[in-house]
Amino acid sequence: MSFEWIVSIVSDNWPMFLRGAGITLLISIIGTIVGSVIGLLAGVIRTIPVPERAAKRIILKVVNIILSVYIEFFRGTPMIVQAMVIYYGSMLAFNIDMNALVAAVFIVSINTGAYMAEIVRGGVISIEKGQFEAAQAIGMNHIQTMLHVVLPQVIRNILPATGNQFIINIKDTSVLNVISVSELFFQTKSIAGNNFRYFESFFVACVLYFVMTYTVTLILRYFERKLDGPENYSMIGQPAQVTLTNTKES
Repeated sequence: MSFEWIVSIVSDNWPMFLRGAGITLLISIIGTIVGSVIGLLAGVIRTIPVPERAAKRIILKVVNIILSVYIEFFRGTPMIVQAMVIYYGSMLAFNIDMNALVAAVFIVSINTGAYMAEIVRGGVISIEKGQFEAAQAIGMNHIQTMLHVVLPQVIRNILPATGNQFIINIKDTSVLNVISVSELFFQTKSIAGNNFRYFESFFVACVLYFVMTYTVTLILRYFERKLDGPENYSMIGQPAQVTLTNTKES
């Protein structure tokens, strides 16, 4: 009987399920991309060496304090609370009427940025100090060292963690229903409220969440293999052959 209800619910409400899944993916993709950019910038700034000039040293310290507060706050509070504070608090405190979808993307982006900042910082720290010293020895400054030496390695090293954060965002968008974002959980709750078949309705949602997260996992593994290259490397072309000839004594 439950299987028949599942088929009936899907056939009657598949546009709502697809719409909810599409909103979930949209928020997750944009939030992960923007959050990764924020995290990359914050992580690189937090690894800048202490400059010699006092003015630059003070500015860098202030920036690091601001970034530390931002990272610790958004890593230390639940996203559902952040959504309530940002969406409803912006209206009460600053009279800003935010669109629910825009607010959702903003919340996921800054939340992801806080986590990605620490991931990037850990990736930069994991690079051997000898590479920094070698880059400085050939005249590179900190920005050039980051762009040409460090970040290409860091991006590959943090790719699994970035993919994991993307999967977390797909699942955590469900908490955004508290600000009336019509993502998958919100749509499923509406469907279940209409037919009173909560198990069957949320079972469909569970399958859709699994399909999305597993597909993302497969895509990320494909890119990881592409970045790693082939396991066995071979020389291009045929190996050079050296022919030894005997010289005749005249």
